[in-house]
Amino acid sequence: MALDHDEAPVLDALARYHAAKELGFTPPGHKQARGADPRAVAVLGEAVYAGDVLASGGLDDRRMRGGVLERAEALMADAVHAERTYFSTCGSSLSVKAAMLTVTCPGQKLLVGRDAHKSVIAGLILSGVSPVWIEPQWDAERHLAHPPSPEAYERAFEEHPDADGALVTSPTPYGSSADLRAIAEVCHRRGKPLVVDEAWGAHLPFHEDLPAWAMDAGADVCVTSIHKMGSGLEQGSVFHLQGDLIDPEELASRADLLGTTSPSVLLYAGMDAWRRQMVQDGHRLVGHALDLALRTQEEIGAIDGIHVNGADDLTGPGLGDGLDPLPTVMDITDLGTSGYRAGDWLREHHHLDMHLYDHRRISAQFTHADDTETADRLLTALRDLAAHADELGGAPPVEVPAPQELRMTQEWLPRDAYFTRHTKVPVAQAAGRISGEMITPYPPGIPAVLPGERLTEPVLRYLTSGVRAGMNLPDAADPGLDTIRVVGE
Repeated sequence: MALDHDEAPVLDALARYHAAKELGFTPPGHKQARGADPRAVAVLGEAVYAGDVLASGGLDDRRMRGGVLERAEALMADAVHAERTYFSTCGSSLSVKAAMLTVTCPGQKLLVGRDAHKSVIAGLILSGVSPVWIEPQWDAERHLAHPPSPEAYERAFEEHPDADGALVTSPTPYGSSADLRAIAEVCHRRGKPLVVDEAWGAHLPFHEDLPAWAMDAGADVCVTSIHKMGSGLEQGSVFHLQGDLIDPEELASRADLLGTTSPSVLLYAGMDAWRRQMVQDGHRLVGHALDLALRTQEEIGAIDGIHVNGADDLTGPGLGDGLDPLPTVMDITDLGTSGYRAGDWLREHHHLDMHLYDHRRISAQFTHADDTETADRLLTALRDLAAHADELGGAPPVEVPAPQELRMTQEWLPRDAYFTRHTKVPVAQAAGRISGEMITPYPPGIPAVLPGERLTEPVLRYLTSGVRAGMNLPDAADPGLDTIRVVGE
């Protein structure tokens, strides 16, 4: 198949669809906006409905003989140095599950960094895979987790040589990266595949000043969210494959098993267009974003009470080959308030939505879409935040455990604990019980409690004090955490 990166197969097919005045007696029921509520069209625009067509029997014929999606995926693979690429319209939450379930199967072991996103845990619950947890590298001073070291994976394989493979998350939402080349070497020396959850790294292949891209670093499967750092629409995700350790037909089958039978052509179009944009102009666009982020961070650093966590804070031995500076992580401890309160104040007073917020930090995610106007608006808001910090008042303290107290023992498989009979107990009586649910401070979506873990006082104090301070726990049965679901006795 000849590849031409001036082409955008999905967008081109949509143009042909409209030019031919195709008329579908098929879903979607709005039929090119004719049946849509005019009030919805006024907000969403007719273009949204015009692009919302069937993939099979609409954008392409019923047997997909036009090869529209096939060509778009091949172009994406070529753009990022992968051998195969698969589009997903269910986000990286689906893509990472498909990758995991191709590498391993129920009852088998998989090495997994304990800083994994909740979607990885959901994959463990659905599959019945037994996780071998790899501890992150903890920064006890800043209360941050960085990706596990290659040595940690080496030790885990020595103790569990029957593990089917490994999964690592890199970069983290805070921008720190794993040493992917070394971890891939640890896996490949044993003939085991490496899966990289690189949801935050769609832009990495397009500029040399960013951390290593997973495919270039030797990973076997890489999962990327185009909507996070690219120009795709929400839920647009791709997963890439290379090497001979994973059967591409098996990977496609797992994606088909988990995915929707009604994929959104709008999401396909967003991913297709972003690939063309990056191939043609990505280096300049990402370079501009890097320059803008670094200049803005220098100005933020001059604001009293706000410290930008840069490379000196977020890189070190055992980590990868650099920091992605686009997540502008700001420690506001010296302002005397929490990231939760600061984030709420910035939304209320300046209509700015922060990327992350925790007990001591807020983060502003820069992308190639930002410019001096958006950067100036952020700077104005942060200066105003610092000037009004006294009005926010002292936030309730969050009792963050020491690293050695943060991890609980996995007594049951996540699947077994999740699907067994549960009972609700007051959180004051939960220590020592086996959790039946996942509890995840969000963002960034890394679970503090997993089904099957034996609950401890330090972790429960962390979560209950966090809720009082403004922490969001969207997946807890009781988001206020007065009660917790545990395995029935």
